[in-house]
Amino acid sequence: MDSKLDAMAVVINSETKLTYEDYVLLPEDGKIHEIIDGEHYMTPAPETYHQTLSRHIQFQLYRQIEERELGFIFNAPTDVQLSEIDIVQPDLLVILASRKSIISPTKIIGPPDLVIEILSESTGRKDRELKRDLYQKAKVPEYWLVDPKGQQITVYRLKGGSYETLGSFHDEVPYEAVEGVVVDLSRVW
Repeated sequence: MDSKLDAMAVVINSETKLTYEDYVLLPEDGKIHEIIDGEHYMTPAPETYHQTLSRHIQFQLYRQIEERELGFIFNAPTDVQLSEIDIVQPDLLVILASRKSIISPTKIIGPPDLVIEILSESTGRKDRELKRDLYQKAKVPEYWLVDPKGQQITVYRLKGGSYETLGSFHDEVPYEAVEGVVVDLSRVW
């Protein structure tokens, strides 16, 4: 760890954890930097197909949510601070209009209403396990896991403090938090 980072880290249960103050000192090098449970994770920039899928999903959500002034759609890199020691950059996220107060000029402070992660070779395990557990703990109401190879989206919805798997969708994915919002997967792949 860099000595600059040591000065900002906090100690929790006798473990040194990085914080948002450490995060902002990380290099702007085109890679994705995240801090989960106080540990630094770095992955390469997404591949072009990944970015294409992200754009196709984002466009559909933008047309159905943001253009109707029902909420806001953000894409990576957007910092989301879920706690003092959890700062991530989801591929896509939705903040409903009623919760726009969590949008600051530099980051999202608190759990988004919907988080979407697109699996890749470098992020698959982290997205399926580590981030899923983090989003559940942070009480993100809904989490979509996009599988480009399987051409499906698995939807997790928070119920009683735990994620319930609503299923894996191949044709269209409804976002039930906003009536009538559906992502047509034939327009994603």
